[in-house]
Amino acid sequence: MKDFFKDILMGYRAFREKYADGDDSIMRHLSAHGQKPQIMVVSCCDSRVDPALILQCDPGDLFVVRNVANIVPPFEKDNAHHGVSAALEFGICYLNIKHLIILGHSQCGGIDALLHQEGLQQDDFISNWVSLIKVPSDAPNDIDHCARFALTGSYQHCLTFPWIKERVEQGSLAIHLWFFDIEAGRISTYSQEEKVFQTLE
Repeated sequence: MKDFFKDILMGYRAFREKYADGDDSIMRHLSAHGQKPQIMVVSCCDSRVDPALILQCDPGDLFVVRNVANIVPPFEKDNAHHGVSAALEFGICYLNIKHLIILGHSQCGGIDALLHQEGLQQDDFISNWVSLIKVPSDAPNDIDHCARFALTGSYQHCLTFPWIKERVEQGSLAIHLWFFDIEAGRISTYSQEEKVFQTLE
């Protein structure tokens, strides 16, 4: 059986050589000057969908928050714990992010859980979380279709945050809805004007 833990230790050594060794390394620069990413990504936890790998980014390039089904919840200011909302607030209000990418993907397990909740063997949190996605009753019972639809719902949720809505209206923040096809390794992006997903060029 393949020793994946040994592989990640080798990966760590490669990371050190590429990013951390030497006085002028990227990590030393980031430590001295702090993070100044202009792009934030809300991505799924799925192990096949790593934004930094897909976009071939260096440390410091992306501010990323990951959750099941890459959901942006609506603005709710209460005493509950809101991890995604806190990340959005930090990225947009403190890091002054210019681009917010919501990155969905094919074969999403979170969307599958939404469509087939009866199959969940352990469900303290999952079905309640994915219930934030409001799929129309006449929508096809198809994971990828619903995953694309969920992106537009997260976009609408973004606009319930007053400091996101203000920046979008001012033009200082752009929100992008991207869908990653795992098999093809290809991203499509949603056109707000044409209401369709188009191949990202």
